Amino acid sequence: MPDTSPTSPYKITFLTGAAIVVANMVGTGVFTSLGFQVLGIESGFALLMLWLVGGLIALCGAVSYAELAAAMPRSGGEYHYLSQIYHPALGFLSGWVSATVGFAAPTALAALALGQYAKSVWPALEPQWLSVAVVLALTLVHGSSTRAGSRLQVIVTALKVVVLVVFIGAGLVVGEGQPIRFLPDAAGWRALLSPAFAVSLVYVSYAYSGWNAAVYVTGEIENPKRNLSRILLLGTAVVLLLYVGLNYVFLRSTPLAGLKGQLEVGFVAATSLFGPVGGRLMGGIIAGLLVSTISSMVFAGPRIVQTMGEDISALRFLAPKSRAGIPVRALALQTVITLAFILKPSFQGVLVYAGFILNLFTFLTVLGLFILRWRRPELPRPYRAWGYPFTPLLFLGLSGWTLAFILRDKPWESFYGLVTLAVGGLVYFLTTALPKPRPAAS
Repeated sequence: MPDTSPTSPYKITFLTGAAIVVANMVGTGVFTSLGFQVLGIESGFALLMLWLVGGLIALCGAVSYAELAAAMPRSGGEYHYLSQIYHPALGFLSGWVSATVGFAAPTALAALALGQYAKSVWPALEPQWLSVAVVLALTLVHGSSTRAGSRLQVIVTALKVVVLVVFIGAGLVVGEGQPIRFLPDAAGWRALLSPAFAVSLVYVSYAYSGWNAAVYVTGEIENPKRNLSRILLLGTAVVLLLYVGLNYVFLRSTPLAGLKGQLEVGFVAATSLFGPVGGRLMGGIIAGLLVSTISSMVFAGPRIVQTMGEDISALRFLAPKSRAGIPVRALALQTVITLAFILKPSFQGVLVYAGFILNLFTFLTVLGLFILRWRRPELPRPYRAWGYPFTPLLFLGLSGWTLAFILRDKPWESFYGLVTLAVGGLVYFLTTALPKPRPAAS
């Protein structure tokens, strides 16, 4: 019989895994990034295509990651895959990015957005300190019990999906159509091929960036070879439908001039739809929904750092887990970095910077799918990427196009991303000078 004692490690079910994916994805990006996108694009067709293309990229990435995760079922995500496929140095850089940027920065951005939305309801509130309090409270929950954290994740994610579906439905019924075209025309196609579209895909890709969240906790998922691919694909498909619906309602209900440069897009659109009282109510609801996003990233991120601690002697102090299987030291480290981002924020700059560097590693990981098939054709693959080789090639083409435009149009954010990698390379050099542990089995 399975061990069901209170201290035995709790296995993540299919439902909890899907909730982690949906919660990671539906967060800061969809409620904040449209205001930046309309600064460079004014075609309704091109703006909706941004979210469709971003969803297509995420789905192609999800089927690729699902094969890698089934073939190499260990927690750690890109850190584990890149270490096995390329070299431990590249895996370390990916883990370094995940530890310093990949989870801490998005967690901070979600917490800051929560504070801003809450302030729209309670103007006297200090949003920054509310952000800090929410992060600390969720750290305590996930640091005490995986079971309690999993249940919280399922409940708040289910509430999030229900509220968004209701909002989309109400927006379609109540909203008055704005003078914006959603059908393709010459201007829309030109916008689709413009540098502004490519750079805006950074914001959209950031909004979709949680599609790979479940691979970071592969080792804790119940029957990962069967469940992980289903978790990734279902979670991504649900979010694609929600995102297109939400942005259609935002654009249909609110003049573009009212959206430009706005951070609280959901609050602006809800005010346009339901009036000031309805807008304030929706602002409060969105603030509550962002708890789910913060919770999922607090849960998943430390698993990468903990896995690195198992493999690298100098980071061994981050490897221990509690009796309940929780990586408490790695969780504490991620919380400290998150609080640093919260206390010294620059929202748009951090968003582009994080989007660039995360896209770079997902690009290398999907490229690794081809390398692994070539080098290790005998490796058991319980799940094979649907549409191979076209789906991973489509992911690589669209992601590479976006990365090239970011390097050209956002040089400073790209430079900071490359500096982060250089610092990580130095840390790797220093840590590998110490005696190495035996390599972990793939």
